[in-house]
Amino acid sequence: MVRALAPFAVLAGAFALAACSLVPGSRGDGTKPARPAAGSGQAPVVSAENRVCLARLAQRGADFTALPDRYFGGGCTTLGSVKLAALETDRGSITLANIGPVTCPLADTLEGWARFGVDRAAQQILGAPLSQIETFGSYACRNVAGSSRRSAHSRAEAVDVSAFILRDGRRVSVLDDWSEGTQAERTFLRTVRESACKRFGTVLSPEYNAAHRDHLHLEMGDGTFCR
Repeated sequence: MVRALAPFAVLAGAFALAACSLVPGSRGDGTKPARPAAGSGQAPVVSAENRVCLARLAQRGADFTALPDRYFGGGCTTLGSVKLAALETDRGSITLANIGPVTCPLADTLEGWARFGVDRAAQQILGAPLSQIETFGSYACRNVAGSSRRSAHSRAEAVDVSAFILRDGRRVSVLDDWSEGTQAERTFLRTVRESACKRFGTVLSPEYNAAHRDHLHLEMGDGTFCR
């Protein structure tokens, strides 16, 4: 069952995206792109690489919708992106709360992390499978804090994960349980962080800075920055 986020959680997500190595800037809200995608008026062209990615997501049981390419101006785009609703795991599916557009490669990486890095860790460490991953969102048209460089969020190449809901109803959050949770909860959160570091180019946690005290920033890329 998809759990509706409480209004305060949605509001917290907006602040988290702003704090996630970002500074205030124009935000693409999906209403009017600054310019149309190539071939306007026709079905968007899907690259061979993205077709393979979409087929792999479908084969693995992900519930998603492929989205049209959008250009929002100022270097902000959602190209080759999807809207994820649920991912398949060993014991059924898990939902994703408050997530916006993500590129297909990011969705593909999230799928592997959720199945092998999070759900199995939840079963082994906490004794219950995963039901839902809560996020503070994905796409946001903003810069990296203190620079003129666009954040990975501005290309839908990053997502901020805030909490995990287990099948038995327990909720393990980065904010509440990273330092103050039980030994098992703290071990679980660090285990899923380390698992993410093996899959994503950049992973930022509460150990990075205070701006990440309430979420894990997961970003695509070729780097291996993990804090």
